[in-house]
Amino acid sequence: MIRVALADDHQLVRAGFRALLESEPDIDVVAEASSGQELLRRVRETEVDVALLDIRMPDGDGLWATEQIAADPALSNTRVVIVTTFELDEYVARAIRAGASGFLVKDTEPTDLIRAVRVVADGDALLSPGITRRLLERAAGGLRTTPDPGLLHELTEREREVLHLVAQGLTNEEIATRLFLSPLTAKTHVSRILQKLHARDRVQLVVLAYESGLVAPGWS
Repeated sequence: MIRVALADDHQLVRAGFRALLESEPDIDVVAEASSGQELLRRVRETEVDVALLDIRMPDGDGLWATEQIAADPALSNTRVVIVTTFELDEYVARAIRAGASGFLVKDTEPTDLIRAVRVVADGDALLSPGITRRLLERAAGGLRTTPDPGLLHELTEREREVLHLVAQGLTNEEIATRLFLSPLTAKTHVSRILQKLHARDRVQLVVLAYESGLVAPGWS
């Protein structure tokens, strides 16, 4: 069962999300909050796999709450998906820096929201279909002005190839096809890269790919 926490200062929004998510047999909404501070208390009291957070909330916004969750070792198993009406580069960049594993806009299709919860709970990461490659490039590319190739010194050549494809947004299955590997082998490579780079999830791998200079804004 995937345990979900909802944080939004509009009760109607939370009620809608709860009804949608709890219609699925493998998802249970275990906590709700109307502010960042309240959400942080909830996830520290109740085991949560995925927290869906609005950005603009009183008493600690969603980005602040994401930073607190990502920085707390006791919450290392809690993944954050930012859900907002604001689809701006600034928010995508801040959400990635804060440690979010996903970013969705509120007009996302219900099936995409459910998929987001499952994907992130499984240790993967995603961006809304409305969040384009351009936004991710600008968000990640702006994190470091000078590339640092030393970030990837522990990776093998094959692992660098895999990381490059992860940074392009490819799934494990797509990576396997591109590199003529089995899906299990591709997944194993990604897991080893996460361990070697001490990355929380694939979003952080994308950031590291940019910071190292392995991928630069403008790739295709």
